Amino acid sequence: MNKIVFATNNKHKLDEIRQITAGKLEILSLSDINCHDEIEETGATLEENALIKAQYIKDKYGFDCFADDTGLEVEALNGAPGVISARYAGEHCNAQDNMKKLLHELKIGGSQMQGKTNRKARFRTVIALILDSEKHFFEGEIEGKIIEEERGTAGFGYDPIFQPLGYNETFAELGDDVKNRISHRALATNRFVEFLQ
Repeated sequence: MNKIVFATNNKHKLDEIRQITAGKLEILSLSDINCHDEIEETGATLEENALIKAQYIKDKYGFDCFADDTGLEVEALNGAPGVISARYAGEHCNAQDNMKKLLHELKIGGSQMQGKTNRKARFRTVIALILDSEKHFFEGEIEGKIIEEERGTAGFGYDPIFQPLGYNETFAELGDDVKNRISHRALATNRFVEFLQ
């Protein structure tokens, strides 16, 4: 089985990617390669941030590797929080702070007309892979909406307030098995795995 390094310090993402790729790829964490660095995400897009992380590991440790960046894009907020999804409520915020801020922004309305009624959103994941010094990108996205209050305890990040299209439950209510089949990260990861195989 192929081994590859996943350039992330996010344990939730690592667990999720390992579940999605189980039996197909062996995913090494940064601590597996003895990297304990915090890699700054200074890109203006998801693609740039994913590549910054993968390039850092390739340059410093020499491993072929991949990294992802994910954004929640809310239509009524002109695509915000987008690339700053993880830091939406400030540099040292947590998921709870981010959700609270997002629900507040939708309450007061992205614009007077659509603020409260348009709750359309999508999750988008971009994976950057560096393999034999060549760069490859894989993308996955899922449409849905932001509900008015948190529901469910599974998942992480904005999962308790994101309800994917075609489902009555949030990602946090659907649980890992379903989420890891249909999510933005699953779609991007499956494309990435197909490419490697």
